[in-house]
Amino acid sequence: MADGHDHGSAAVAQHAGAAYKRRLLAAFCLIGGFFLVELVGGLLANSLALLADAGHMFTDVIGIGMALAAIQAASTHRADPQRSFGLYRLEILAALANAVLLTGLAGFILYESIRRLAEPPEVLGLPMLIVGTLGLLVNLVAFWLLRGGKDASLNVQGAYLEVLADLLSSVGVVTAAVILQFTGLTRIDSIFAIGIGLFILPRAWKLGGKALRVLIQAAPADIDVAGMNTELAELDGVAHVHDLHVWTLTSGMEVASVHVRLQPGADSHHTLDQTRALLRTRHGIEHATVQVEPDEHAGCDGCETTGW
Repeated sequence: MADGHDHGSAAVAQHAGAAYKRRLLAAFCLIGGFFLVELVGGLLANSLALLADAGHMFTDVIGIGMALAAIQAASTHRADPQRSFGLYRLEILAALANAVLLTGLAGFILYESIRRLAEPPEVLGLPMLIVGTLGLLVNLVAFWLLRGGKDASLNVQGAYLEVLADLLSSVGVVTAAVILQFTGLTRIDSIFAIGIGLFILPRAWKLGGKALRVLIQAAPADIDVAGMNTELAELDGVAHVHDLHVWTLTSGMEVASVHVRLQPGADSHHTLDQTRALLRTRHGIEHATVQVEPDEHAGCDGCETTGW
């Protein structure tokens, strides 16, 4: 029996978000510094939209902080033999925590906004406009810092989505402040706050869904496992494929394991190389563990009843 595995992507995946560590740190300092300014401004102006934006900024600070902590923790790859994959999954847990924070924030915004619609309090338009404009500029810079990493890492994507949502909510704050300043319509503050809450919710759920998919070790959505099984079975020298599993370890690192039974007289080394090459070139799976079994091997009969 010949065993093989390929982990050429381990260095790359260590880690997908690590390349954006400095940008995350810059965004963390920028948003964290302005959070207090917006919080004080929201209290002085009595603006729910501004306070909601400040609360959203606070979740940005927490979310980006967790992203940075996850990147740092994951960089200790295999330092502990009891954690053979290091702490890669912390990135996914951070993304899930971000989604939970965003959902809670959106729920609070919606509740408080609806309550205020019945009895709208006095809101000061000018302070709201000044602070909201400054917040918009801060979010534009943070958005630019994180935009390049949104497709490379779920962790960075979580931070990016928070900043994007905060950017758009800042636009809403500024718009509401302008309307309030020129019309005196105090309910506009609550109306825009509701819009901010409704904007946040679906994005939080989408991010949480992606993180949960990774945590339950479902196959990546873009990989057809049944089709992969068929492709492997059609390779030269392969008699049967079983116990095929595909999952995502962390952003940018898909993993596979499979048992391949040989045809009589087949070259195990050639079949192993073909299998690894197919997984790498057609499906982008660099980290694969392949168990190659001789045609007369009978020690894995139970494996054939599980997986593909």
